Amino acid sequence: MTDDSDARTMPLSRITGHEWLLEGAPDDEIPAQGAEPIVAMRLIQEELVLDGIPERNLATFVTTWMEPEAQRVIADNLYRNFIDHAEYPQTAEIEQRCIRMLASLYHAPGETTGARTQGSSEAIMLGALSLKWKWRERREAAGRPTDRPNLVFGGDVHVVWEKFCRYFDVEPRVVPLQPDKFTIGPEDVEPHVDENTIGVAAVLGTTFTGHADDIGGINDLLLRIREEKGLDVPLHVDAASGGFVWPFLYPDREWDFRLEQVRSINVSGHKFGMVYPGIGWLVFREKSDLAEDLVFYENYLGKTDATFTLNFSTGSAMVLAQYYNLIRFGRDGYTFVMEVMKKNADHLAEQLASIGPFEIVGGDAEQLPLVAFHLDGGTDVPYDEFDIAWQVAAERGWMLPAYTMPPKAESVKMLRALVKLNLTRALVGTLADDIAAACETLAKKGGASKHERRRVKTGVGY
Repeated sequence: MTDDSDARTMPLSRITGHEWLLEGAPDDEIPAQGAEPIVAMRLIQEELVLDGIPERNLATFVTTWMEPEAQRVIADNLYRNFIDHAEYPQTAEIEQRCIRMLASLYHAPGETTGARTQGSSEAIMLGALSLKWKWRERREAAGRPTDRPNLVFGGDVHVVWEKFCRYFDVEPRVVPLQPDKFTIGPEDVEPHVDENTIGVAAVLGTTFTGHADDIGGINDLLLRIREEKGLDVPLHVDAASGGFVWPFLYPDREWDFRLEQVRSINVSGHKFGMVYPGIGWLVFREKSDLAEDLVFYENYLGKTDATFTLNFSTGSAMVLAQYYNLIRFGRDGYTFVMEVMKKNADHLAEQLASIGPFEIVGGDAEQLPLVAFHLDGGTDVPYDEFDIAWQVAAERGWMLPAYTMPPKAESVKMLRALVKLNLTRALVGTLADDIAAACETLAKKGGASKHERRRVKTGVGY
């Protein structure tokens, strides 16, 4: 039997299983001695309680819940190195099945090609590189200079498009937004297109408001430019968010390979494809749309393989999880899920319109299952959108992003609530009530303090 003096001298890990109860967690050096498995696990679990609650995260587009069976598929295959096709040939075949299924979903006219990626950022880099190198091929064949490529896109794109231009020496021709116009159309694109334009990028489901650029109109413009000026300018659709939404909510909308100038599409499986991060997809209209210079051949893993991704070794688990979802839900299942999210988003918009001085942005248009809203400009209140974001976080733990729109619409402040499958109708009602309560609190105290506003501006992303 242990007496009190023995307990006082016994190592803390023997008593509690956790010697770091009275010490800080390792943060700058690898510990001199290792820990028991249970201790390492508990330390990490206790650190992570400081993170947000996924069910209350209205900011992220990324999937935060999958079915137990999908989680089992993931856990059972974490060891598989996707690039090793010699060792795991069936995994490579499953990737190709996913690409063929997406190509069919996007109405590819015939045999095509594509790749899995870590997410849409990598897919966009690859797609845009192919645009640049196919443009270079055309220019060289015509005996024209290739030193001044440019790419046209709107201010509503993800930052990765500007990264591509900086990293790969392409002039970005960014179409600015307007305070009352948050997407772009053909009239915005036309002044920027010339013989050095490698392509136009259009967004299906913007990060800022969830709406789509006028992809059909931009396609018609590019067809006219081809006819009148002899410039064959391809169109890439950034469907990172919308690629798993529009086919099921708005199947008659032509935005994909049904449009002649659409040559490549990217989509994030880890967004509305409902897979954990990170998985993205790049799909080309035809095999000839992939620039051959992007493809590398190697044989040091046991067989000759072609690869055109930016990374090499990576996990297979999320590829298999995407395949699980595609066969688990099917077209009817994805349609049902998207309709549920859209109905709950519509309900939230109705609630917000009735309880507060809010203007819903484009609620009657085709969009992602989200609600983008801001304070009505005609309402005189002592608080703004950033105050509301802080207040609902402080009172109820909701991560509701507040942000300003891109140039030249930066005067517009916005709030945005993603309505994913785990935001049920009951939680939608609770969220609306909490936003109403936050507005009442702010009205009484005259807005948030400078310290509070600083926290929300630096602490809530999208």
